[in-house]
Amino acid sequence: MTPLRTTLRRTLDRIEEHTPTHRDRAIDGLRALALLAVPTGHWLLGGFTLSSDGAIHNASPLSAFGGLAPVSWILQMLGIFFLVGGYASVLSFRRHEGSTGAWLRGRLVRLGRPVLGVTAVWAALLPLLHHGFGVPEATLRTASTLVIQPLWFVGVYTVVTALTPYCVRAARRLGVWAAAPLLGSVAVVDLLRYGPYADAVPSWLGVLTIVPGWLFAYQLGVSWGEARVTRGHAWALLLGGAALFAALLLHFGYPASMVGVPGEARTNSHPPSLLVLALAATQSGAAVLLRDRLGRLLRRRPTLWAPTVIVNLSAMTILCWHQTAMLAAAIPASYAGEVPGLVGAPDSVGWILARLAWMPLFAGLLLLIGRYARGFESPWTGAGTARRAAAGVLAAGFAVFALGLA
Repeated sequence: MTPLRTTLRRTLDRIEEHTPTHRDRAIDGLRALALLAVPTGHWLLGGFTLSSDGAIHNASPLSAFGGLAPVSWILQMLGIFFLVGGYASVLSFRRHEGSTGAWLRGRLVRLGRPVLGVTAVWAALLPLLHHGFGVPEATLRTASTLVIQPLWFVGVYTVVTALTPYCVRAARRLGVWAAAPLLGSVAVVDLLRYGPYADAVPSWLGVLTIVPGWLFAYQLGVSWGEARVTRGHAWALLLGGAALFAALLLHFGYPASMVGVPGEARTNSHPPSLLVLALAATQSGAAVLLRDRLGRLLRRRPTLWAPTVIVNLSAMTILCWHQTAMLAAAIPASYAGEVPGLVGAPDSVGWILARLAWMPLFAGLLLLIGRYARGFESPWTGAGTARRAAAGVLAAGFAVFALGLA
């Protein structure tokens, strides 16, 4: 056996030995799938155009290839992520022996550290890239937008996590039906903003779907963790969600893409539309039905379980730094002009094939960055008050720049 294979075998054995027998491997497997779908979707469906001044700007192959929209149905797995998040939160909440406030603080701090880290690092990089390497300001604007783009999810997840105690009470009283009012509220808002009287409705009304839209799958997960979701409920979610999804697409004019398409007036995800909830219901039903099978597979296959563990341990690093990995390839490449699949209009089949070829590089860069960035997920025991305050100031400054406020 070669040294590499020996090392891999030892790693697999070590991970297997340290996995508690009661560990729910299926939940970790579902979370890993949802996590990996985020960078895969952003890397595949996001591109860059190059302007005459050498700056890069966001673009998407979905503008030229509407037929790629079904890919977004597969890669938009936030419903699974919130479902699993709700399930895991119930278990954590149940095990916690302190106050509810202490439990919430612990959960929120773990979410906040990596976000503070990536935004503070980018705040320090901006002047270095602009003044030291001559990167155009427009490129830095594009990069900042991409870096901060996935972080909205962390903000929403923080809010729904804070609502966990109320979700638990609702699940214990209503079971799986606790999610029904959330679906109904999004349906009402969609009816108002897309219905016959849409012209009389203020444009900001859509923001009212943000919390109930993403809380829907989380509440299903909480009910699942409280053992209030049966296989019959799962089949109803799967079939009912799929039927609603098809009806909204075919008869009510919802955009086919689950992600925003440049130039399109309507988007499904920002804020979430009823189509997002229909997809989340479908995914949630499938997840519940496949749980036992997935758990058995991960118990039998250490080669699948080991990467699942690693992905779960690096969850926030993947979310916070995957766009940086793509930018680490695209920004230097922009100095060479248009590079197929990396910098240049994403409007051809050749671009799609070239982008697929670049994705292993993005993954490699993410692994390299993650080797150092994972430290932000651990407690900052060595950072004094002054350093934490400086990181906070840098992060705030980056947010102001990224949101176009400066």
